[in-house]
Amino acid sequence: MSFQDMKLSQPLQTALLNNSYTEATPIQEKVIPMVLQGRDLMVQGQTGSGKSASFVLPMLELLSQRKGEGKAKIKALVLTPTRELTLQVAETFTLFSKNLPVKMKTVSLIGGEGIGDQLYDIQQGCDILVATSGRFLDVLSKKQMNLSRIEFLVLDEADKMLNLGFSEAIDAILEVIPSQRQNLMFSATYPEKVLELTSKITSSALKVEVEEELTVKSIEQRVFEVDRDKRGPLLRHLLKSENYGQTLVFMASRRATDNIAMKFKKYGIAAQSFHGELTQEERNETLQEFKDKKVQVLFATDIAARGLDIKAIDCVVNFDLPRSPSDYIHRIGRTARAGASGRAISFIDFESMAHFKLIEKRSGMRLKREKVEGFELQGQAPQKVKGPAPVKGKGKSKKDRARERANEAKKSQ
Repeated sequence: MSFQDMKLSQPLQTALLNNSYTEATPIQEKVIPMVLQGRDLMVQGQTGSGKSASFVLPMLELLSQRKGEGKAKIKALVLTPTRELTLQVAETFTLFSKNLPVKMKTVSLIGGEGIGDQLYDIQQGCDILVATSGRFLDVLSKKQMNLSRIEFLVLDEADKMLNLGFSEAIDAILEVIPSQRQNLMFSATYPEKVLELTSKITSSALKVEVEEELTVKSIEQRVFEVDRDKRGPLLRHLLKSENYGQTLVFMASRRATDNIAMKFKKYGIAAQSFHGELTQEERNETLQEFKDKKVQVLFATDIAARGLDIKAIDCVVNFDLPRSPSDYIHRIGRTARAGASGRAISFIDFESMAHFKLIEKRSGMRLKREKVEGFELQGQAPQKVKGPAPVKGKGKSKKDRARERANEAKKSQ
């Protein structure tokens, strides 16, 4: 469907044309009319399917119709799990609102920047507030923000927002915003635990799905058997022999991303690391260099798996496998965006074979195992040894594990 066929005002149509938006993606085609109708929605769609524009455009349409005179009041609150996604969504609101007859002010709240300056921006007048939940709660604690006029609550990447680490934050936020509002939740997956928590947000949301398979089909997926210490040399070999272009490589830890990026630089490869311990200025600079193709290989932790607007990624590499099958879909969804084709490769060894089989089973696929001469997996699979019975009281409690997850999530904000 063309955007021209949708009930969007001429200023928004002009902004779309100026930014080369002509045909709506499947998720935009389904969601935009429903948001304009005032429906509460739980939208499930693959990363890169155009979720941001599917709520930004109709929200701007509705807000511009209701905009009053005088200093702007916060009418929309958009919560995201990471700084990068917050900045991207805020930029999307600013981009599409440029031609509106009434000025819309968007403020972003993220960690790593001065909280005083952010609070000042809000107090000067704000229509749309886009924030990580951690920084939003920090600002909320100052009790200098009027949230009584909020008409929209949006959770972008809701499965991350509503996991145990964010549940307390969501509870606190729901206490201070009006109960009468439009609720929009967007995510690539809705695990059972998330579905249990969505009742806190709304009891009347319509579920909208866009099949993940439509996007994944256009990705060439491959898996290589290789020893852990040969993964770096194998990746360098593949980059050269298969002519990979812009490549996003997922690693298990911050330290690993820094170490391997340094090694690749020594081999003359334009590489950088990207993770939650970088300053906001360093993150922005690194992402821009990757977008500008000054950096060919970006080694990243899972902070980069969701929502980042990085176009034309040729290949995604699971250097370390993701912890969950749903995260596998998130990761490889960074390539083959908006109908383009792409490649995704995964490295496995004896220890990770069983986990990758689980990923295949949950994703409904089966991939051929490949070997590259000179990088073959050595030895034999270790025999499974039954461990000792667990000792009561020695393991971490559910509360301790939830606290650890919350701390990890906050690092990305």
